[in-house]
Amino acid sequence: MTDRIGKPMTQRQLRVGEMIKQSLSMIFMRNEAKVPNLETNTITVTEVKMSQDLKIAKAYVLPLGGKDADQAIKTLKEYSFIIRKILSKKVIMKFLPKLLFRKDESFEYAEKIENLIKQTHK
Repeated sequence: MTDRIGKPMTQRQLRVGEMIKQSLSMIFMRNEAKVPNLETNTITVTEVKMSQDLKIAKAYVLPLGGKDADQAIKTLKEYSFIIRKILSKKVIMKFLPKLLFRKDESFEYAEKIENLIKQTHK
């Protein structure tokens, strides 16, 4: 696994990313972050990628069924300070990373590839 610059991700980045992913998943599942106009228990955290210095966490998320994904991401970005505050009580780190939410498009990409493969076999 590599970051956007092409450097391999360190074990520490992977470990911290997984820890934050699990904590965010639990926060969303239990609806602990009272985000207005969003049922967080329908949000799935598929991956968290950490920056080299561990100060930025990109959380790739997808609402259940992919419905209204763009609106959900916009709301998560807007209220990320609430989620970060709850996360600070669950994860003990010297510096809690800034949370950036992104739509996980890997499922759409996989479906697109699968359809292309099916077309070539016809």
